[in-house]
Amino acid sequence: MLTDVDLPAPGLLWTRWATLAASLTGIGFADVWYVDERGAHHDDHGGSWARLALLDGARAVLFGYDRDHSATASADPPIDVLTGAPGWLPWDDLTSLAEADRLGFVVWHDQGRWSRCRYADGVADGLVDVVGAVLSSENTLRELAAVVEEWGQHPLETPAERDEVREASEQLLWAAVRGEAGGGAFERLLGRLTEPRLDLRAAMFAAGRGGITSGTRPPRIAPGERPPMRRVRKLSHGEHDRLVWAAMHDAGELRRPAPPATGELDALAGWMRERSPSGDGRCTVLAYADATSMSVQPGERPPADRDGEQRYQAFHELNELVRRLRHAEADPRYGRWLFLRVETTASGVRIERRYDSWPEWWADDGVSGPWRTNLQEEMEARAMAWRPVWVRLLDPATAYRPG
Repeated sequence: MLTDVDLPAPGLLWTRWATLAASLTGIGFADVWYVDERGAHHDDHGGSWARLALLDGARAVLFGYDRDHSATASADPPIDVLTGAPGWLPWDDLTSLAEADRLGFVVWHDQGRWSRCRYADGVADGLVDVVGAVLSSENTLRELAAVVEEWGQHPLETPAERDEVREASEQLLWAAVRGEAGGGAFERLLGRLTEPRLDLRAAMFAAGRGGITSGTRPPRIAPGERPPMRRVRKLSHGEHDRLVWAAMHDAGELRRPAPPATGELDALAGWMRERSPSGDGRCTVLAYADATSMSVQPGERPPADRDGEQRYQAFHELNELVRRLRHAEADPRYGRWLFLRVETTASGVRIERRYDSWPEWWADDGVSGPWRTNLQEEMEARAMAWRPVWVRLLDPATAYRPG
C-alpha cells in the first residue's frame, strides 16, 4: 500500500539544493551538496546521503539513507521501501542499495503528488534528517548562513551583518527560483569571506550545472525499468540471527576425539581456584569465544573480584586464559570450540566444550548471540566433514526471496 507524503514541489526542492551546491562549491566544498548528470546529491561523509533526480513529465524521485535515523533499513520484521514503486524509477541504483540495507527512504513525484510505500507510524526513515535543509525556504536560508559562518569560517558577530547575510541569501535564492542566479548574488553572500575565498567561476559553473542560471536547465535522467526479478529481504538481521541460533539449539555435537591435556587448561583451573567465591577452590566459568569476540555468563560460582583491583580486570585475565586454551586445543580438521563450561574444585576440574551446538547452560535472550560473520569464519576454518548442518543458514542469501 502507498501513502502520500507532504513535500515541496520537485522544482522548489531542486532550486534550494542547487543553490546550496553552488554556494559550497564556490568556497571549495564541491562534494557535500552537488549536482551531476544523475541528479542532485547530498553526502555528509559520515554515512548519510540523499539523491534527488528529475524526469520528464513533472516526475521526480528522492531517495537516501541516514546512518542514525533510517530505521526502515534495519526494521524487524523487514520493510521493503520499494513496495508499489513505479517502473520508471532508477531501479538499478535502488535495488543494489536495498540489498545492501543502505536505502532508508524512497519517495516519488507523479501527477502532482509525492508517494511512498506505507510503513507503521513511528518508524523513522531518515528523510527529514538528511535533506531537512531543502524542505523549506527558511531551512535553506539558515543553511546558507551556515555556509558563511561554519563552512566559510566567518562569524556573524553583529545584528547588522546577520541581517546583511539574510538579505543576500534571500536574493540569491529568489534569483535561483527564477533561473537567474548571477555572479553578483554570489558575491553579495560570499564575497565577505577571506579564507576560504570565493571562487566565483566555480560557483557559477556549479549553478549552471544545476540549472539555476539564465539559459540553463536542470539535468533529467531517463526513466528506469523495473527488473523482472529482484531480491527482497524476507528476514531482518535479527530474524536471521534467531534462525541460526534456533538451529544451533537443535543441533547435536559431532563425535570428536578429546583434545590433549595442556598447560593452558591447568593455568585456567589454577586461576579459577584462586578466585573461588567461597575460598574453597570451587568456581565456574561459562564462556563463548570465536576469533574476534568473547563473552561470559555467570555460572553457579562465578570468579570473584579481588579487593582494590581495577574494574574488569578479572574479565581481561579470563579472556586471555580462555583464548590461550582455545588456541592450544584447536585442530586444523575439526576446528575450535565455541562454548566452554569449566568447573573446578580444590583438586579437580570438569570441562565441557561445544563445537557445533548451543548448550542448554548458555542463556539465550533472543538478542545477544554469536555474530553470523564470526560463525562463518569459524566454520570455513574446519574441514567440510566437521561443519554442522546449520552452516548453510549463514549464507546471506537465506535472508532474501525473489520478488
